[in-house]
Amino acid sequence: MTERTTTETADVGEPRRRGPYRKSRLVRRRILDAALEVFAQSGYRTGSVREIAARVGMSEAGLLHHFPSKSALLAAVLAHRDAQAAERVDRDTDDGLVALARLVGLARADADRPRVVELYCVISAEATAPDHPAHAFFVDRYARLRARIADSFERVRDAGQLRDGVDPQRAAAQMMAVWDGLQLQWLLDRSSVDVAAELADHVQRHLGVPLPRA
Repeated sequence: MTERTTTETADVGEPRRRGPYRKSRLVRRRILDAALEVFAQSGYRTGSVREIAARVGMSEAGLLHHFPSKSALLAAVLAHRDAQAAERVDRDTDDGLVALARLVGLARADADRPRVVELYCVISAEATAPDHPAHAFFVDRYARLRARIADSFERVRDAGQLRDGVDPQRAAAQMMAVWDGLQLQWLLDRSSVDVAAELADHVQRHLGVPLPRA
């Protein structure tokens, strides 16, 4: 079955909208997709609003009508990308083991999107500065991810599938740290490490049952 992205599923259950509202929404989606490509290929500093606008066949002023600044566009791109990832991980499951396996699956899929991984590594490092336009986004992002992963480990524990003595909150923080570190090593040398395989091995050390492949 073909996976639908969050932007595609956003229309499900909503009344059909026509006219300017629906057209504006479609334009914003096209801008976000183009901006993701440009920022992933060129980085935030080098990627230009002009190039993004050209990719969607509009003027720079027209793009800025939808996103008032480059920093606002960056924040929207990051949120858009995270929403797509969350849709893949959270869809149709209350099983913590499956949710953890899908996170490893995301790491596996990211091997085909090195520019996107690079964008996140670079921007998250830059965003440690409180005045960076993406600072608040990444503070919130890490808090949400820790909570989501901890919840998955808690569900695994409640199902009797977690090793004795494993704390879900600490396991979540450790998983995120391992994932970030593995991605950095991989970006520096693509032959140095298999991010998904090493991440799966790390998660497996917390489990009392085999981690399924997702």
